Amino acid sequence: MLKNYFNIAIAVLKRRKFFTFISLFVISFTLTILMVLTAFIDKVVNDNYPDKKRDRLLYINSMEERGENAMNGGSLSFYFLTHYAGSLKTPVKVAISSAYSGTNTYINNKKIAVNYKYTNDAYWEVLDYDFLEGKAFNRQQIANGEHVAVISEDLKKEYFGNVSSVVGQYIEADNVKYRVSGVVKNVPITNYMMYSDIYLPYTVSKSDYNENKTYRGGYIGILMAASKEDVPKMHEEYEQMISRLPMSSKEFNRIYSHADTFISGYVRTGNEEKSGVTIALTAIGIFVLLVMLLPTLNLVNINVTRIMERSSEIGVRKAFGASSQTLVYQFIVENLLLTLMGGLISIILSLTILYFINSAGFIANLTLSLNFTVLSISLLTCLVFGLLSGVYPAWRMSRLNVVTALKAS
Repeated sequence: MLKNYFNIAIAVLKRRKFFTFISLFVISFTLTILMVLTAFIDKVVNDNYPDKKRDRLLYINSMEERGENAMNGGSLSFYFLTHYAGSLKTPVKVAISSAYSGTNTYINNKKIAVNYKYTNDAYWEVLDYDFLEGKAFNRQQIANGEHVAVISEDLKKEYFGNVSSVVGQYIEADNVKYRVSGVVKNVPITNYMMYSDIYLPYTVSKSDYNENKTYRGGYIGILMAASKEDVPKMHEEYEQMISRLPMSSKEFNRIYSHADTFISGYVRTGNEEKSGVTIALTAIGIFVLLVMLLPTLNLVNINVTRIMERSSEIGVRKAFGASSQTLVYQFIVENLLLTLMGGLISIILSLTILYFINSAGFIANLTLSLNFTVLSISLLTCLVFGLLSGVYPAWRMSRLNVVTALKAS
């Protein structure tokens, strides 16, 4: 029986080429958008390079001081992260780094735009960068203020060309020469807390990291617990420390700062009443609903129109004893076949678009791919899409009266 449904569905789709084309276009275009979006979200959420110990880490990105008529917020100072966060008992390490900043470097009269950031020595112990050659600078080199640098693999290729090793060679950035101590695998710019082209010791910063004794500055921190079981305790200790901080000014009466998990920190909005995760999930849910709902409604209308054009066929089949259930099954099979075909086309389109995005380098160091999770979600979406857009038209078809259907023809 299923084979007959399939053969009839193929014949119907071939006979009505215009409707088939429109339906396939709507389905494949919608699913392509969803798959590319899912690939991007999957990369941001699930890619744990270089923070491979993510289940033991909490991220400190910002602080905000509020008063009745005043508000002051932003990144943290080096002093706060060493003096306050560094005094906590639960963390075994505190990684400190600045936000990345841009500058230019020149090689053979060619300008290269690069991003750099400053780090402490614990940064390289908390995070697990893949070193392609060399190693990170150590505590002694930082204390000595040595001009050493860790660079990304892309910068190595762009600055030095295709050479086997660059450890010990010098690279100039912001009119300062640094000796390369190591080369690491690229980090995508979407992981803004760890992304950079050049990593430098904080002691070579042109701004005095010890000068700013306030809470706010240009740094972010990562707390590492001895085990994942200690993370809740570490979080609670940080929250208690924040609640005891003295106000930096009389115009403020409350300080907000959080040691977050990766996702919570990534989507934190600064709204203390609403979770950033909730807002992000709601926004994504609404977007997916709209992307799915509008094409589904269009397909329902197209399918209803197809039913009206096939009223004579339906009437004849009913006159020869075909049950409403048989006709419903037939139409749902047709719709599922159509959506699966659209799904296959969307996979091809998605792979093409992802290849183009990766090749064009629109997002620095970001490589998107369709993994098995994304593919499974896409196929499931195809089935849901087919059912949503096929159930109502199939029900309408089953309700057609034989006489009415034959007269309409």
